[in-house]
Amino acid sequence: MLHDILILLVGLLLGAVIGFFGARLFMKKYLKKNPPINEDMIKALMMQMGRKPNQKQINQMMKAMEKYQ
Repeated sequence: MLHDILILLVGLLLGAVIGFFGARLFMKKYLKKNPPINEDMIKALMMQMGRKPNQKQINQMMKAMEKYQ
């Protein structure tokens, strides 16, 4: 009985660790392939709002976005 519970707990722990690192690897690959936002997207967004952004404003927005990632 104690042996079965121990095997169950070890299996759950091992599954959680493998799942965590697998999900982490998957998300790293996904974000590298599909970045959430880039300079061109920021520039297009500001142009749609009726503003012509300069490079300083784009850099400020990129730093603000990276802060929250």
